[in-house]
Amino acid sequence: MSAAGASVDLMCGRYATTRSAGELSAIFDALDETGERVPVDYNVAPTNPVPIVRVDPEPGRRVLSLARWGFLPPWAEDPRIGSRMINARAETVATSRVFAPAFARRRCLVPADGWYEWVRSPGAGRGRSQAYFMTPRSGEVLAFAGLWSLWRDGARSLVTCTVVTTAARGALAEIHDRMPLVLPPHRWEGWLADRAEATEIVATVDEPFLAGLEIRPVGPAVGDVRNNGPDLITRVAPQDGPEQTTLF
Repeated sequence: MSAAGASVDLMCGRYATTRSAGELSAIFDALDETGERVPVDYNVAPTNPVPIVRVDPEPGRRVLSLARWGFLPPWAEDPRIGSRMINARAETVATSRVFAPAFARRRCLVPADGWYEWVRSPGAGRGRSQAYFMTPRSGEVLAFAGLWSLWRDGARSLVTCTVVTTAARGALAEIHDRMPLVLPPHRWEGWLADRAEATEIVATVDEPFLAGLEIRPVGPAVGDVRNNGPDLITRVAPQDGPEQTTLF
């Protein structure tokens, strides 16, 4: 089977996650199975290792794991296709032949500080765009709705994940027409443990929660995946006259 049947969109293609394993374990009440090896990453790109929170039936509770960002369904023959499945559309995630099995049984939370998008000013030349970082004004952690998969090829195995996206709302829609499906804390348990509630969640967005997000203009350095560090999320003076675009 090929990936052609996947309903995906490469919208959320860069984000930041900088909290330690200890912090994430405490925030999400999860058992750390990473060996405290969660990387600090201000410029997460597809195929990077990222922390996820999932329910593991064996300990019967939430666990903090590391996963490669880019979903690999169990039948995938080439692990490189994962780089094209970093996002799954909320509108079709429950019915897609790629994502539906994971939506039914392997939902996860993807912790983040915030995510990036790019906007180009009218008439600006190629490469001249303004990066924005969407992040809680409170400084609290975000949790993206996600799915995870265990892919095996002989003795080799990979835990991979994808971020569920939905239509952007309010001021966020001026940056991009899609956004990660961001879950407020009272939705975490339902997303992880209750398929019926998860089906309801993908059809709704908590707009009051979104109102607490800051749309922060940041510098161009984040456009290069080789760059990392807290300077990437530092506020800068924005360019004028945005016109929607994306690097992904």
